[in-house]
Amino acid sequence: MSEEQKDSFEQKIYEVWLRAREQQVDCVKEESTYASEIKKQPGEYTLEDYYNLPEDVHAELIDGEFYYHGSPKSIHQRLSVSILFSIENFIRKRKGKCIAFHAPLDVNLDCDDKTMLQPDILILCDKNKLKKWGIYGHPDFCMEIVSESSVRLDCVKKLQKYVDAGVKEYWILDPYRNVLMTYWWEDDYMPHVYPLSGKVGLKLYQEELTIDLDELAEMIATTP
Repeated sequence: MSEEQKDSFEQKIYEVWLRAREQQVDCVKEESTYASEIKKQPGEYTLEDYYNLPEDVHAELIDGEFYYHGSPKSIHQRLSVSILFSIENFIRKRKGKCIAFHAPLDVNLDCDDKTMLQPDILILCDKNKLKKWGIYGHPDFCMEIVSESSVRLDCVKKLQKYVDAGVKEYWILDPYRNVLMTYWWEDDYMPHVYPLSGKVGLKLYQEELTIDLDELAEMIATTP
């Protein structure tokens, strides 16, 4: 895709997003009416369908198919906040150019009409990709915190999407098995698997930015 095509498609995403926001202000759709309006086969859904989801429906769009999620559990929130704080603190102290975000934030990973993800945590170093509605293109770092229902999605589907899109580093934290898997595709396509003890550094920052896995393990052990 040329730069001109990317700019044109980026504008299209913004227009769809803006139109959906205006519709949400004007009316609230009944769930049954909404469902009957957008029945399609997997692979046929688009960003317009995504932006027209009811506000209380949490879903991601991957290759034209919806993947629905429930509300995050308390342990998910604790872990996400702790990790984001460590990343933010590191970047601010060093006056870094990158920005850290947490879900929900829309990421149009493939710059197309069929995919919109919401990584649990991400780091973006190219600020030109930051738009009013979310991120247009791939982040530099993504992290997913596994829920009981998202294991296959996080470890297979999203893994493939992130590596294909050009994400440099991907972490998967599994609080149910007490392990962290990290991918740094510039060196190796095989994951490094860590028990939740000691510290692990982000390759994106030459491992100077470290996450305390003992603290994460304690959170998991003490959170219902």
